[in-house]
Amino acid sequence: MQSSFEEPSLYHEEKRGLKWFITLFYILFISFEIFYYYLHPKYVLHKDILLFTDSRYFYHFLIFLLFPTVLFLLIKGKLYSIKFIFFLGFIIFTTFYDSVTYLGKESGYDSGNIVEVFFILFAPIFVNTAFFWTVSLGILIKYSFIGLLLNTTEVLFPIAVILFLSLLGFIILKRYQGYVEAIKESYDNQLSGIVKGVIATLELKDPYTRGHSERVAYYATSLAEATREYTKDQLRSFTYACLLHDIGKVNIPDSILMKPGKLTKEEYEIIKAHPVVGANAIDKVNGLGDNLDIIKFHHERWDGKGYPEQLREKEIPYSARVVAIADAFDAMTSSRSYRSAMTLEVAYKRIIEGKGTQFDPELVEKFKRVFPEWVTFHKSYDWNENHFV
Repeated sequence: MQSSFEEPSLYHEEKRGLKWFITLFYILFISFEIFYYYLHPKYVLHKDILLFTDSRYFYHFLIFLLFPTVLFLLIKGKLYSIKFIFFLGFIIFTTFYDSVTYLGKESGYDSGNIVEVFFILFAPIFVNTAFFWTVSLGILIKYSFIGLLLNTTEVLFPIAVILFLSLLGFIILKRYQGYVEAIKESYDNQLSGIVKGVIATLELKDPYTRGHSERVAYYATSLAEATREYTKDQLRSFTYACLLHDIGKVNIPDSILMKPGKLTKEEYEIIKAHPVVGANAIDKVNGLGDNLDIIKFHHERWDGKGYPEQLREKEIPYSARVVAIADAFDAMTSSRSYRSAMTLEVAYKRIIEGKGTQFDPELVEKFKRVFPEWVTFHKSYDWNENHFV
């Protein structure tokens, strides 16, 4: 549902890492090529050779052809895929060149470049398990393929080196991931504490809705999981946004919020302002991602008769459509200042009746599947003893 690098800090860190990655690659690649194919033969082996053969120049052209591809993807903001495409391009070009160059020749296989070591040891800085294994397995497959193609055992030594370096790189990767998870957990605990503190303050203002945000967060997260549209990290920020979905009610006077009778038109207009007020209040809070839409649009209706912008059908953000069902269900099954709670069966029936009018039809079908879970939660919830009076 969300992009991989939606937070500006993560985006810039990934971009900075890619720039270092590409820069160091070309520095090492060029340096090794000049040393191994020119300086070493000329000044150590004392051979009179050209700087590079014509075929080597063609190989260099292919490798440098990857650079404009990287720039294009950077401009398009495709940060996640750049490192994969760059590495796979390198390994494909290298395997193709070595196959053409050494096939049918009696001279031994002596190709390779120090950048292959660089790839394995540098890959962990992206803290991406998929990329690390792409690099390690890609290089192993390259040497295995060349060994089979040329029918030579000279690839066994580089394969052994790659296996050792991959083990070392894997240990580094796990240490990086451990640190990242520890930092993320600390940040989540702090954010969770702040969110719960804000909700506790809101519920002091309106005792009739005490626990409402918590219950809506549970129902909505349960329904969101059933859609299979969210990752674990996305569900985390989704839950925080659910807890804060009514934060805009702090701006509503107590006389309106806890009025036991019917609201006037003017009072209802004040109530209807709370989604926009809430979204504006926490617009700069990191950790919620694009789930601010939950706060602003959870009162929109599928038929376009909701508020604040009268969005209809799929114009309404997906997450807001999920929360709309959870919010309505808890509103019906809990007591308010102006009415007592409905039974679970009546609330279920009203959600079903709202299919295609108030609620997303597809999500209502998923609601049917999770309803037994909601019933269990509702019955085991620690309600105030006077709640249903």
